[in-house]
Amino acid sequence: MCGFGPVALAATSSPDPSSDQDNKMQLFKEWIEMILSNIDSSLSEKEVRSIIKSCALAHYNQLKMDDVLAGYQGNLDKFIGWLETSWGWKVTHDRETKTIVADENKNYCVCPMINHAEGKKYPALCYCSEGFAEKMFSTVIGSSVSATTVSSVQRGDASCKYQIIYK
Repeated sequence: MCGFGPVALAATSSPDPSSDQDNKMQLFKEWIEMILSNIDSSLSEKEVRSIIKSCALAHYNQLKMDDVLAGYQGNLDKFIGWLETSWGWKVTHDRETKTIVADENKNYCVCPMINHAEGKKYPALCYCSEGFAEKMFSTVIGSSVSATTVSSVQRGDASCKYQIIYK
């Protein structure tokens, strides 16, 4: 990643390739945690939201969500049913206001990007969840949506909830 990598790697190289991979993954994890710990103090909320929200696409693609959602496109009720049965979410849908409130219904953060055992909070991660929800619901609905975090375990709430507004 940085210019000093080859120098440091030569000094700390292990004969065990799996150990090298573990070290690299640890570096990635710690690097991400440093960004998440410091981003709020350096940028405005709008900038942080924009940057972190755009990162959701990496996780969305890694999970192959377009394939997962293919059978739900154009059928929001069926998709909501799937979220409730497969992911355990609690979802309310107001058709008049075109507003969905999706509660992950878990007392922990589901994000795979952090070490949950450490107990550190990274509120900026919630913007990534907003981006994931926007991509997911817009794919199903077939038009753009806006997602906002209503409550979050990372922000000290009991569960993570998102308000999704569509047109």
